[in-house]
Amino acid sequence: MCRKACGFKSRLPHQININLLKETELKIETLPTDDHQMTINVEIDQDQYDSAKRRAARKIAQRIKIAGFRPGKAPYDVVVRSAGEASVNEEAIDLLVDEIYPKILDETKIKPAAPGTLEEIPSLDPPKFKFLVPLAPVVDLGDYHSLRMPFEWQPPSEDKVDESIEEMRRMYAKTESVDRPIQSGDFVLIDLKGFNLKSETPDVPVIEKNSHAVFIRPDSKPDEWPYPGFSNELIGAPSGEAKKFTHKFPKDFTDENLQKLTIQFEATIKTIRGMTLPDLDEEFAKKAGNFDSIEAMREAIKTSLTNQSKADYEDGYFEKVFELIKAQASIKYPPQLVSHESEHVLEDLNRRLADQKMEFDAYLKMRNTDKDKFIEEEVKPVAIRRLERALIMDQVALDEKIEVSEETLNQSFQQTWADLQWNEDFQKYNKKNKPSNKFMESVAMESANRAMVKQTLARLKAIVTGEISAPPPDEKVAPEEAPKRKPRKAKPAEEPKIQEP
Repeated sequence: MCRKACGFKSRLPHQININLLKETELKIETLPTDDHQMTINVEIDQDQYDSAKRRAARKIAQRIKIAGFRPGKAPYDVVVRSAGEASVNEEAIDLLVDEIYPKILDETKIKPAAPGTLEEIPSLDPPKFKFLVPLAPVVDLGDYHSLRMPFEWQPPSEDKVDESIEEMRRMYAKTESVDRPIQSGDFVLIDLKGFNLKSETPDVPVIEKNSHAVFIRPDSKPDEWPYPGFSNELIGAPSGEAKKFTHKFPKDFTDENLQKLTIQFEATIKTIRGMTLPDLDEEFAKKAGNFDSIEAMREAIKTSLTNQSKADYEDGYFEKVFELIKAQASIKYPPQLVSHESEHVLEDLNRRLADQKMEFDAYLKMRNTDKDKFIEEEVKPVAIRRLERALIMDQVALDEKIEVSEETLNQSFQQTWADLQWNEDFQKYNKKNKPSNKFMESVAMESANRAMVKQTLARLKAIVTGEISAPPPDEKVAPEEAPKRKPRKAKPAEEPKIQEP
């Protein structure tokens, strides 16, 4: 139990649901709050409190030295004089809270979502306590079986395959230095700096790369760094000179470090190299991927593009499905769950910043914000989306009675383990250490979660595309039977992408 002092909020008498538990010495009043918590006022028998005080005195007597008495043997009055009545009361309250709190939850049938808090001690004569307990989430998805959204993904066209092959040809192209301004199709080497002129340190670059290779694209690709269309800004610049230009990044830009910033770029052209593409023949196929033929290479590229295209489409598709469900659903949860999820959003952000060699404070300064504002405006909305999406997934899995077979679990475990082999931290650890039982258990849990998410999403897709009909009403799980939401659940591998801070 956590203990903290806070102000008492009055309630009208008719709002209070009084539950007098005659079979125990506890008198309990319960009062629901607007933020899905329960205020519990408890009065205990004076004799029970006096007994707790004597037990508290014995515990204190074991911890402190009292002249003339062995540890734990000093009389109650002597302990009170030596330690002080306040210390005895505090110890007694701790003992009572530990004892009565589980009994309170049992008697009131309250299912907490997180640890409760002792908000106030209105009186010690008679002993009265005021608790605040966050309630387990309650989710009612409504008639989600009536929702419809077509799944309209189309595989990549042959033109996309051709573009990918041309990209590979450029990777293996021969280049030679040329004495002319930059033109489309060139490879150039630049020193690049980007400045946020509105920051507190406008002369300190927020982007800096020396000897950065750039291909001057004939088209614009969404994943071009630092933004789509960047390379075309360099066209016409001669070698040895610097070119300056500005770019305003949108608020939903994929790199959260640059969102909503207007950056002044300074690109110094070091080298310009013209390009000669290799012939599209069997020799190139072997060099590009040890393929037996151009046809085999083309088929492999088409398969890869198809898988990635479908995964990207499903990300956006399921995000829209969740929004449809949420619009008609009733989802109630206490604020503690949002705070808990916010902590994990911050952990994820700090991990990404660490990968980019950036401190969190420097990131806040670059964004011209402070921690409290950043959490309220950017972290909290992401945490709420994550939490609500997870609660919807949990309830769908429950309503649809999703079960994962042992064969599917084994397949998911093998895939999860294979994915770990690409993780650099895991590779370094695995070379020196044998995976512990605890680590293997965490992999098994992540695998089970992935399998459950995959099957739940597949079921949702079948529902909203109209492939399956709604189950009979008596087979549905009532909202109040929804499982208690755990403080932290492994993040699904297939979850829809959302813009995070």
